[in-house]
Amino acid sequence: MSHDTLPRPTKTRQPEENRPVESPRRRHWTKRANPVAGLGSFIWLLIVLVPIYAMLSASLTGADKALTGNPLRPPSEPTLDNYGTVLDSDFGHLLSNTAIVAIVVVGIVLTLSIPLAYVAVRTRDRWSNAAFRLFLLGVAIPAQAVVVPLYLLIAKLGLYDTLPAVILPTAAFAMPVSVLVLVGTLRDVSEDLYEAMALDGASPLRMLFQLTIPLAKGGISTVVIYSALQAWNGFLFPLIFTQSDGPRVLTLGLFNYVSQFGVNIPALLASVVLSGIPIFAVYLVARRALVGGLMGVGGK
Repeated sequence: MSHDTLPRPTKTRQPEENRPVESPRRRHWTKRANPVAGLGSFIWLLIVLVPIYAMLSASLTGADKALTGNPLRPPSEPTLDNYGTVLDSDFGHLLSNTAIVAIVVVGIVLTLSIPLAYVAVRTRDRWSNAAFRLFLLGVAIPAQAVVVPLYLLIAKLGLYDTLPAVILPTAAFAMPVSVLVLVGTLRDVSEDLYEAMALDGASPLRMLFQLTIPLAKGGISTVVIYSALQAWNGFLFPLIFTQSDGPRVLTLGLFNYVSQFGVNIPALLASVVLSGIPIFAVYLVARRALVGGLMGVGGK
């Protein structure tokens, strides 16, 4: 028998009822472009990037040309003298104070907010819910409304014009939002995992460190970024609770370039650029976990 007369293998066709059916709505949205969303994203990108570009361009411009010409035009003679002026001043001292404040604030917030969120999620009685809701009232209280009582309290404690006078109120006002984020993250942890560890004889403290914290990295990263930003960009508490140059932070150090005769705009913007680099680096490291925590899927 020749090869031409051999029977060809027939392909087995999958029954129609077993084939995956693609949703018409999903097929419609995946194949159709969305120009409105693209235009909105482009406008948002311009709103964010144009001021950053103008700031970088002005920081590379000489002081005599800062207020002349088009601010969006690249500098004709870029210079790094403004950055040298900033680094030759007390920028290092301001940066170290700000870093100390941010690190201590993050440590206090994590140390207190993680157990509080764990108790709020695992303890399901009316007293725990009432305490959690009362704690969240701090979200609705602005710092400006209590700055005078805080000033009197800090003065009575002898903490005025010290770094703790900045650290403690900053951590206190970062706590409500941090607990709220962590509670939403810890609620995503499956109850079956807690029951399995309980059957193995695990204590609540062991569950916290071996189960809850590893599965809540997204929410914890969100809290770290949020509390660090509150400490790094804080202006009201350092302005009210400090006076001398010793505990001064970066936000107050910007006044060094403001005098009664004018403002050194390029040096001021160079200081802003340098002060934003550390917190931007922290964001780049934890951006994925930060997005996961903000979307409420940090525990999955």
